[in-house]
Amino acid sequence: MSAQLQPGPAAPRQRLFSRGSWRETTRISDILRKETIGGALLLLAATAALIWANSPWAEHYAALRDTRVGPASLNLHLTLGTWAADGLLAIFFFIAGLELKREFVDGDLRDPRRAAIPIAAAVGGVIVPALLYTIVNLGGDGDTRGWAIPTATDIAFALAVLAVVGSALPTALRTFLLTLAVVDDLLAITIIAIFYTSDLQAGPLLLALIPLALFALLVQRRVRSWWLLLPLAAATWVLVHESGVHATVAGVLLGFAVPVVRSHAAGGPDAGPGLAEHFEHRFRPLSAAFAVPVFAFFAAGVTVGGASGLADSLSDRVAVGIVLGLLLGKPAGILAATWLLARFTRADLDPDIGWVDVLGLSVLAGVGFTVSLLIGELAFGAGSERDEHAKVAVLVGSVLAALVAGVFLRLRARRYTLLAEQDASDSDGDGIPDLYETTPG
Repeated sequence: MSAQLQPGPAAPRQRLFSRGSWRETTRISDILRKETIGGALLLLAATAALIWANSPWAEHYAALRDTRVGPASLNLHLTLGTWAADGLLAIFFFIAGLELKREFVDGDLRDPRRAAIPIAAAVGGVIVPALLYTIVNLGGDGDTRGWAIPTATDIAFALAVLAVVGSALPTALRTFLLTLAVVDDLLAITIIAIFYTSDLQAGPLLLALIPLALFALLVQRRVRSWWLLLPLAAATWVLVHESGVHATVAGVLLGFAVPVVRSHAAGGPDAGPGLAEHFEHRFRPLSAAFAVPVFAFFAAGVTVGGASGLADSLSDRVAVGIVLGLLLGKPAGILAATWLLARFTRADLDPDIGWVDVLGLSVLAGVGFTVSLLIGELAFGAGSERDEHAKVAVLVGSVLAALVAGVFLRLRARRYTLLAEQDASDSDGDGIPDLYETTPG
């Protein structure tokens, strides 16, 4: 008789939000510090705009925002507000492109099992608020054009809140929030390119491939000369702008072109960092400290008109859909997608993390500001009544999401602090916390 087959050892179950490598953890921590500073500047800029736009000198704010500069011959005689939305935000999306590529090429998320978590969460965080907004705005005086407004997460704003109430949050969750927001940005720019391009001109779009290809060729050869790269990047931006596709798409494409790792002539990706790290260090401060705050200053200056004006704005079904999408739809989509991933892959949460932590972080992801304001302008037209109502709703929904998330995360503050102290222990004095010395990578 043949011997009975004995069952082999069970495969280890996947851990959701497990601790990543020490190298990736230190890199993410550095990014979080920089984005937190940018978030504080963003909040200051938005607050200044709101105060000015609702002061006796509001007409001066509008005049500054609507001042036109640039050459008319290239269809670039734009207002300062448009330059901020189309030009400065291209820098923001360039950084987003760099970060997304680094995560999936050289970060912990090159492991498909790790990548599945933030991707699924980001997709859920787009679908559910979009559906909720659309349901609210079906029929009557609703307007479904703004369905994508509550789908975006503002990483700088969210991290500014996180720095205040959850600085000791387990690293895996902070990494999850950052990566989710980066994937969210990619989804947002894809939505903008596909659904908010009304007059596509194929000629300029095809011509944009020429400077983009030259830019990619130079950076692949590790050329850093600004006098070569900057004109090519500018030409790509101008041609994408002329094509009718929102010009920020050019920023993402340029970011994707930059190599993440440097390969020797013989091949092999382990030869050290590529230009992505260099460009990220150069341009992230410009994005966080200047580009995004300036955009926020010109985009957030909506005249509320006191309590009655606020009530009128929030009574608009567009505003109701946005607030519900950010405050309820966004966290519901993220939490549901994460739970379904755990349920159908039979994965477990890391022992140090509870579902209440994931809930708090999902609510914090409902802080939508920069990209939400941009989509509102594209959907309804900058300065229109519906756009003004959408801006009020984005501000109100984001603030409410930040407050609710703050309560959740503050309730876990003591546990987070204990975890942070444990993570920081280094018994052998080699500069690497003990817990990471048992983690592969």
